[in-house]
Amino acid sequence: MTASYILNLSCPDRTGIVHAVTGALARAAGNITDAAQYNDQSTGQFFMRVQFSLPAGTTDTLRETFSTLATEFKMRWQLRAANEKLRTIIMVSKLGHCLNDLLFRYRSGLLPLDIRAIVSNHRDFYQLAASYDVPFHHVPVTADIKPQAEAKLLDLVKQDDIELVVLARYMQVLSNDLCVALEGKAINIHHSFLPSFKGAKPYYQAHERGVKIIGATAHYVTPDLDEGPIIEQDIARVDHADDPQELTTIGRDVESAVLARAVTWHAQHRVLLNGNKTVVFK
Repeated sequence: MTASYILNLSCPDRTGIVHAVTGALARAAGNITDAAQYNDQSTGQFFMRVQFSLPAGTTDTLRETFSTLATEFKMRWQLRAANEKLRTIIMVSKLGHCLNDLLFRYRSGLLPLDIRAIVSNHRDFYQLAASYDVPFHHVPVTADIKPQAEAKLLDLVKQDDIELVVLARYMQVLSNDLCVALEGKAINIHHSFLPSFKGAKPYYQAHERGVKIIGATAHYVTPDLDEGPIIEQDIARVDHADDPQELTTIGRDVESAVLARAVTWHAQHRVLLNGNKTVVFK
């Protein structure tokens, strides 16, 4: 009886890393089914993702082996069962296109997530959440009660040991403390006009400027607003004949697709942080 696992690691580049990793897997009777690696010559960092099958009941020994290798190679590493779904919270405000897309993919078995809750500062999507049997939490946010609202979110994160928070057009700026608490496990989506066309109705502003390309960016959340490590981006070409409503529709389609890819790759443990960038093993 075997099970499938995924190993991620990063460390300073040096001779012998691949040999040490594959040798450890071979000694544990592991069978590698997929492997990818990358050496960032600008930073001297090495990144690797390995998917492999392993006889049941042998992971503890393998973890001990990699703990030893981590000390030798100064590795940051993670070993997860390939079929283990990430415990997830989705946050949303009043625009539901990304939420609806994620829930449909989730119900269809296309997203390896265990969605534990939907959190919103509005009540608009409680019926949508109910239709997918996902608990809905209305957490109002104003300047006066923002600390309490963020404390409620952190309580939900701790309560269900949440591993991923998806900001599916959640239109509230998170505090620095919350961003730090969610470091590496919160993904945001926004249109790619930034830093241009900030604020309300960005696609209307873009139409006024006659843009020819619109797009979206999915990135990890950091205290630097909308400047976290980028996971995925995409664009769509538009022209003078597209009115603001059409631009908005096209833009929302791109946002939904980009966020879904970023969340999928994160959930499949294909994304490794590389300073203010990411390595994505597709």
